[in-house]
Amino acid sequence: MFGRILNERILNAINRFFKDTIIYGIAAVLPRAVNIVLVKLHTNTLASEKYAENTIYFVYAAYFNALLTYGMETAFFRFFTKEKEKGKVVSTSFISLLTTTLLFFGLMYSYSDELTYYFGFSDPLYLKILIAVTTLDTLVVLPYAYLRVTNRPIRFMFFKVMNILIYAFFNLYFLWYVPYVMGQGGYVPKFVASGFSEHPLVLYIFVANLLASAATFLLLLPTLLKFQMTFDRRLLGRMLMYGLPIMISSIAYVTNENLDKLLLEHYFGKEEMGVYAACYKLGVFMTLYILAFKLGAEPFFFNQADKKNAKDTYARIMTWFLIFGALFMLIVVGFIDLFAGLLLGKEEYFAALMIVPVILLANLFLGIYYNLSIWFKLTDKTRYGMYFSLAGAMITLALNLALIPVLGIMASAWATLAAYLTMVLLSYFFGRKYYPIPYTLKKSGLLLLLATGLSYLSFVFFRGNYLISVALTILFIGYAYWNQKNEIREIWKA
Repeated sequence: MFGRILNERILNAINRFFKDTIIYGIAAVLPRAVNIVLVKLHTNTLASEKYAENTIYFVYAAYFNALLTYGMETAFFRFFTKEKEKGKVVSTSFISLLTTTLLFFGLMYSYSDELTYYFGFSDPLYLKILIAVTTLDTLVVLPYAYLRVTNRPIRFMFFKVMNILIYAFFNLYFLWYVPYVMGQGGYVPKFVASGFSEHPLVLYIFVANLLASAATFLLLLPTLLKFQMTFDRRLLGRMLMYGLPIMISSIAYVTNENLDKLLLEHYFGKEEMGVYAACYKLGVFMTLYILAFKLGAEPFFFNQADKKNAKDTYARIMTWFLIFGALFMLIVVGFIDLFAGLLLGKEEYFAALMIVPVILLANLFLGIYYNLSIWFKLTDKTRYGMYFSLAGAMITLALNLALIPVLGIMASAWATLAAYLTMVLLSYFFGRKYYPIPYTLKKSGLLLLLATGLSYLSFVFFRGNYLISVALTILFIGYAYWNQKNEIREIWKA
């Protein structure tokens, strides 16, 4: 009787998790999906070397975001769910982020002209826009986290969708509408027309980014103003002890994701790097799935931590995560030329498509790592996450430096896979010691091997044969259903 009740609780928790993930997933996937559509606009509009400049801009944006949030978002989730004075957690976190972000803005903007050369930008305006965007994006991190932890997914989704719609609108306006109208001799505002004669088109991607961030900040301003400004220095100290290792982990993650692009530019120039970066974007399908999962999972995992059946819930969620992730990998690989034609546009970008299967598998391992990482977040041993991420970053650096001269762009793809696989193994074996979770290794391993093997067959032997791709996908779905049929029935009844 007790076992049946416990099993029902696990199934109910999984049901709630799926619902949360779907809601937050829409907020995550829709903006990224629009971004994917914009890839074709960017590749059709920009030469590959200019697309590389666009890539470099967003690489630095990722580094700045990791530094400026310094793990405070995850620390906020942890302390909000375990502290009684939740208002103090909110206000202390926000005051800390506000202070450091404004200091960053003042210092960086004051010396932006001098720093432009060191960041590799040809125009100081690029760096100034980047500083402003990063400042605005950091100031809305906590309001977004507050909406998630207080279970307000509709508001969260609204702000995320508005941000990407504004960004997409101005991308279309600057990169398509204005050049078209000017080419036809039509009217555009004088300040816009004069800007087009002075600056390359890539600048207007950054301008669109700034306008979207500014609008989002204004929309979230009422939420910011609701926070009561009380500050607890001791609480901040505890949150920093928890969050700073996560900051280092985030920097290491950004390194794993972006160092390859910077090194490829160094070895082969901006044109080759631009081709690689565009094809790397096809891995975003897996990234979308992981992001949707993470947005729903992070607050859910913390809220489940004090439940008796928490570990069993985590194990089952891992299995389901792996099933859907492996399915996404197989679909993208099986229809890779179709996706490339839809998203990349120019054929000059197709030269690096061979990296996509490896990048997809690497990102799937990254998602597995996010699942595994719950043990060090719940046990307050976040320093282990820092160690694992640093190990991954060192592997990324070493393999890229050693293999790029030999293997070219494929070296960067294999280095990414090796880094994330290493992080998975380290987290799993240390997790068994400090917070053992009963993962179904045999079942999960067979699912992963089958999906990887089918993806290999599809890409190497049956590329472009969509009938075979459909058949391989159905084969995997059938095997996954056979593996999970009892639990599927239970979830359906719950």
